[in-house]
Amino acid sequence: MPLAIDNIRVGRVYKLVNYGEIRFLEVMERIGRENFKMKDLATLEYYELEELLRWGKGKDYDLDEVR
Repeated sequence: MPLAIDNIRVGRVYKLVNYGEIRFLEVMERIGRENFKMKDLATLEYYELEELLRWGKGKDYDLDEVR
């Protein structure tokens, strides 16, 4: 069961699975009520959570805290 967006915390690392893509993301800062600036730990690029979920949540959507 995926973690609710309300439970995301700054400084933590999360595993995001959506539409077959798996990303490990570190939360850098909260920039809105349900939007966060996140750093992809594989590519070191920065994304907004809204950007990653823009096209919806696929059947395989999962968000879990890693550390």
